Amino acid sequence: MIRIENLSKTFYDENNNNIEALKNVNLEINEGEIFGIIGLSGAGKSTLIRCINRLEEPTQGKIYIQGEDITVYDKENLRNLRKNIGMIFQHFNLFSQKTVYKNIAFPLELEGLSKDEIEKRVDTLLEYVGLEDKKYAYPSQLSGGQKQRVAIARALANNPKILLSDEGTSALDPKTTKSILDLLRRTRDEFGLTIVLITHQMEVIKDICDRVAIIENGEIIEINTVEELFKNPRTKTAHEFISRIKSDITEEIIEPNESSATIVRLGYTGENAKKPIVSRMVKNFDIEVNILSGDINRLIKTSVGHLILEIQGEDEEINKAINYLISNNVNVEVM
Repeated sequence: MIRIENLSKTFYDENNNNIEALKNVNLEINEGEIFGIIGLSGAGKSTLIRCINRLEEPTQGKIYIQGEDITVYDKENLRNLRKNIGMIFQHFNLFSQKTVYKNIAFPLELEGLSKDEIEKRVDTLLEYVGLEDKKYAYPSQLSGGQKQRVAIARALANNPKILLSDEGTSALDPKTTKSILDLLRRTRDEFGLTIVLITHQMEVIKDICDRVAIIENGEIIEINTVEELFKNPRTKTAHEFISRIKSDITEEIIEPNESSATIVRLGYTGENAKKPIVSRMVKNFDIEVNILSGDINRLIKTSVGHLILEIQGEDEEINKAINYLISNNVNVEVM
């Protein structure tokens, strides 16, 4: 659906010093998936998502949407492209002087639809986002969650194939964020949209995304399914993002008993979390095990848990125990 090849973007400050916002970014986003891009402030994620609909012009590289390189599009082709790309923003970007109805109708008016067609479409969208009773309200009369629902309805007005969310839930409280994410997931499921979502919150990635890319200093440093990222984060940044999440179950880490003990971090999914793998390991090998900490994160389709174990015994027995864990599809990291 979306393929990004060797994309770079350079800005220049008032002293003509160059700032590399994006550096040789390569990504493939599949049709119908919810793809998250996570990074800290200044990492380049907003620049990247704005390049996808060419609100920002890439310095170099290619962006393909459904096989067509949009970096060569002229103004007319870009206008047609943007009909198929809806966008929602952190601060909603609603017209304060227009009613909810008029905000949603705006892109339809630009397309020259008749008054009856517009009203029918707006009413359908208001029902879809649950705001039928706010049709003639103004943005100042709405809560943050209601404003974002209006913004989503407006983004869906032209039946786009792609929806871009630029920190779409960052200004909302946790309960409202969950309701907006539920709406986005339902939108993807019912309309088959491809959603590209940028955020600095791993909780958002955990709750809605199929796959995720981590961006740092303008570069993509890790791409994986959300399940595999939680189970086996490969970069320090991924570890840090995950560690900030309040797990569903957590324990304070206990100091190891022996300085010579082997400390391992286990990652497991919902499939093998139900098996008494650690218990069997202790029975099968001449080792002693002490659990130092544990946590579980519930993802969309499964759960990913971690255990930090202190293993004591002879090196040969410890290695056999670790190989046993690996053979049972448990990710093992020796700390």
